[in-house]
Amino acid sequence: MAFLPGSQVDIRPVRDVGPLMEVPQPFMVLKMDRRRGNIVVSRRAILEETRAEQRSGLIQSLEEGQVIDGVVKNITDYGAFVDLGGIDGLLHVTDISYKRVNHPSEVLNIGDTVKVQIIRINRDTQRISLGMKQLETDPWEGAAAKYPVGGVFQGRVTNITEYGAFVELEAGIEGLVHVSEMSWTKKNVHPGKIVSTSQEVEVKVLEVDQEKRRISLGLKQAQANPWEAFAATHPVGSTVEGEVKNSTEFGLFIGLEGEVDGMVHMSDIAWGVSGEEALQLHRKGETVQAQVLDVDVEKERISLGMKQLERGGVSAGAAGGSSAKKGEIVTVEVLEVKDGGLEVQIAEGGASGFLKRTDLGRDRDEQRPERFQVGQKFDAMIIGLDRSKKPNFSIKAMQIAEEKQAVAQYGSSDSGASLGDILGAALKEKQAASETATEKKTSKKK
Repeated sequence: MAFLPGSQVDIRPVRDVGPLMEVPQPFMVLKMDRRRGNIVVSRRAILEETRAEQRSGLIQSLEEGQVIDGVVKNITDYGAFVDLGGIDGLLHVTDISYKRVNHPSEVLNIGDTVKVQIIRINRDTQRISLGMKQLETDPWEGAAAKYPVGGVFQGRVTNITEYGAFVELEAGIEGLVHVSEMSWTKKNVHPGKIVSTSQEVEVKVLEVDQEKRRISLGLKQAQANPWEAFAATHPVGSTVEGEVKNSTEFGLFIGLEGEVDGMVHMSDIAWGVSGEEALQLHRKGETVQAQVLDVDVEKERISLGMKQLERGGVSAGAAGGSSAKKGEIVTVEVLEVKDGGLEVQIAEGGASGFLKRTDLGRDRDEQRPERFQVGQKFDAMIIGLDRSKKPNFSIKAMQIAEEKQAVAQYGSSDSGASLGDILGAALKEKQAASETATEKKTSKKK
């Protein structure tokens, strides 16, 4: 009598040993204790030895390149094990089909009978590599002639990575669209924000390497170049309108039609102010007009100028197209009261402009916009023009100028007259002149 452990019954675990009962068969003695009369035997060792002999004989009968039928025994992430009739071979996922297979279970099921070709045999390790795609026609044969450089073809996005997207032109032939070749205008964005898996796209062949089985494709090249389209419709000297997309230390980027951007260098923003000051005149999201100065399609650059739409500089030009000049005192009317100052307009339909809070008067108490009302009229001095050649006004500058004029005309406080006396005399003269002018207007009307 001998003992047969459950682990030694068969190569695989056996739940029911009933069919093996009372059946004469060979066993290998693993252990024997004569003193205690214990004997341990193994049926599994005999089966493994027999199987090894069969495997060795089967491997000897197989040859590389041979086509044989097998049964799918197991499926893993990297391939499938196929039973060739006593010995298993590995069918790697890359050898299942010429087209992209993400997981073997997409094509195979356990128990399927498949026709495979023996690719490699290692008789020392008894490992066999199998292939299914080798039994199909290689789609890469003649690919260079079928997909010439410059040709435009329809394809399907099969995979998206950080560096681009793979597009299937036909079963078994995929090309890479590098991220730099995906869009004319969308730079430094993930390919997944431009295309999606299974999307049908039109691509242009940029390069073909049939030996390495590589095709470089371009997505943007199959679309109209927006820089060429812009150059064709907006010649140098034309006027464009767009939104300020970004402000940098050297200029403004303006969004234009066709999803392209143009740049206004800070030296081309406004006349009569420094570049740094000119940059402060505009904010992100503001809609502005500019003139096209240059379009470089190859470098994808559009140069714009804003000051070129203005006529000359600030120094002596007319304020907003009116006859008023810098340094002139005019009567203005309040259009809008803001925290930072007043929007005003020269009386009787003249140019409109801005009067900053700090220019509302010499004293701090006077520098309060809320003390003014819409429709109120007062005198102010034109002190310059902004980027749009609109006048900037100042009450403070007018007060200072009037004081200097009064001191020059009526004497200084050093001569014995107080500043109040001097300004009082100047005010009386100004009031008298104003009354005289009023009388003349009245007499003319009569």
